[in-house]
Amino acid sequence: MSTRHARLRLVVAALGLVALGLAGSATAAVADEEEGVDLSVVIDDITPPGQLTLTVAPNDGVVLTENGSDDTARQFTGTLPTVTVSDTRTPEEIPDGAYWAVVGQAGDFVNGEHTIGAEHLGWRPQLLTTSPTGNVAEGEPVSSVIPDGTGAPAVGLVGQELLVSTFSAEEETGSWDVTAELALRTPTDVEPGEYHSVLTLSLFDQ
Repeated sequence: MSTRHARLRLVVAALGLVALGLAGSATAAVADEEEGVDLSVVIDDITPPGQLTLTVAPNDGVVLTENGSDDTARQFTGTLPTVTVSDTRTPEEIPDGAYWAVVGQAGDFVNGEHTIGAEHLGWRPQLLTTSPTGNVAEGEPVSSVIPDGTGAPAVGLVGQELLVSTFSAEEETGSWDVTAELALRTPTDVEPGEYHSVLTLSLFDQ
């Protein structure tokens, strides 16, 4: 072996030892001290936008019972379960000039092949919650087509009739309860039997 080749091998061997030394020192490095930093974050609830809602108190339906019949009509009365309108919107969420209304419309009373038209059912709405501004008010009474003697329009609930409303939603928000006295007035010779109908309540927001 020549002297030159021997020197080259020694240099290569030396470089290999240096590389092994560096690798060994890297893997063996251990921190002398450690410190932890606590992390925390507060995540607020996302506030949903306000809503205008309609709910009816839990009930098993309304059974109308005979009360106030006379020679001109048989009359059956009952009370509408409490209806609640809630408006949780902020004034900024309510468009200028907005208003809302709840209307009611009855279906015909049916007993097999016998029917009593919805026009025979009337009501007298009553707001149970005080309106601070006076902007929320109950609708006007509606009589059966067989007049009840009060002078109320004798049209019945065959169409959509007003239960409660406001003409300025932005001026008053909150929750309001309303009910109505129901009166079904039929001819005196109405066919006996058990009749059924549905009174549909609808909330309109304009």
